[in-house]
Amino acid sequence: MKIDLTETTASKINKALVEGRRAVGTPAIGMVLTLVIVTDEENAYDALKAANEASREHPSRTLVVIKRVSRSPRDRAKARLDAEVRVGTEAGTGETVVLRLYGEAIDHAQSVVLPLLLPDAPVVVWWAVNAPLDPAKDPLGALAQRRVTDAYACERPVQELSARAETYTPGDTDLSWTRITPWRSMLAAALDQGPCTVTSAEVEGEEFNPSCELLAMWLASRLNVPVSRKVSGGPGLTAVRMQSSGGPIVLDRPEASLATLSMPGQPDRSVALKRRDTAELLAEELRRLDPDDIYAAALKFGVERLGDGDGPAGGGSGDPAGTTKGGTAKGGNEGGTADGEPAASADGTPAKSASSGKKAPAKKAAGK
Repeated sequence: MKIDLTETTASKINKALVEGRRAVGTPAIGMVLTLVIVTDEENAYDALKAANEASREHPSRTLVVIKRVSRSPRDRAKARLDAEVRVGTEAGTGETVVLRLYGEAIDHAQSVVLPLLLPDAPVVVWWAVNAPLDPAKDPLGALAQRRVTDAYACERPVQELSARAETYTPGDTDLSWTRITPWRSMLAAALDQGPCTVTSAEVEGEEFNPSCELLAMWLASRLNVPVSRKVSGGPGLTAVRMQSSGGPIVLDRPEASLATLSMPGQPDRSVALKRRDTAELLAEELRRLDPDDIYAAALKFGVERLGDGDGPAGGGSGDPAGTTKGGTAKGGNEGGTADGEPAASADGTPAKSASSGKKAPAKKAAGK
């Protein structure tokens, strides 16, 4: 069911939601969170489609905020709100409100959204495009417990990571980090196969892909070894190569779905490592609403080395622990190493090195 409202108010939108639920025979509210999507008209369809698919796993009230550009000075001075209310099959397993803001209402989007939030439920804000420099200080971001951005959608993705590190606030995350969850899980599981010490690593992937940089940062921060960045034709991440005391460990994905894991003393094995769509990435982020400390550690550790080959290297928490070695990232960005830290799994739990004489405990796959 779809209800169109022009020049409306938040109270009229709430009334339309109640009427819509009664009309489709679901007067009770069974949603677990409010998802606020900030986008433009061009990307609204794709963002809403991804949110509807994610709502099958996380029933939610989805508020789509579209800030329309007013052409004349008179229109820019006049505040106007149009809304489209969707319930039932039109809104997945939740309910959707598409808000189009005009004029002065654009600068007060939080005042429009606030009365429409579900009571006593978490709030997640996702900027599909044009994320603010500091999401936590954005008026809409201040309403949320979780703030999701996507550096891949920016004009300068790798440089965007530097800005994300400078303004990071617990609760921030990025879909570029979510894209590498299967890679982190697979690499952590490979290191759990037996005691070994990694001495260096190389991440290979397409240029201007922030997921490649984030994976290199994660490896550098957790393993404390030189990590180099190599450019390939893609798609996305194509390979990770680690040199260890037992021999090379290689995870190679020449295509977008199937990868090959090569380990010393073991036959090569094929593993599923497909590229996931936005709906799967969003659903993964909605599974956890607490701060992602491993993302924060990797982001701060790596950004300190981007374009600064002489700066100090930090540990997993971003604190200085040594000096950089070797490893460079494409475009003048450098990945460094720090000594004195053990390796860690995809969930950030330190793994014992070979010198400790103990085998690392098996990690639970983090294929969120």
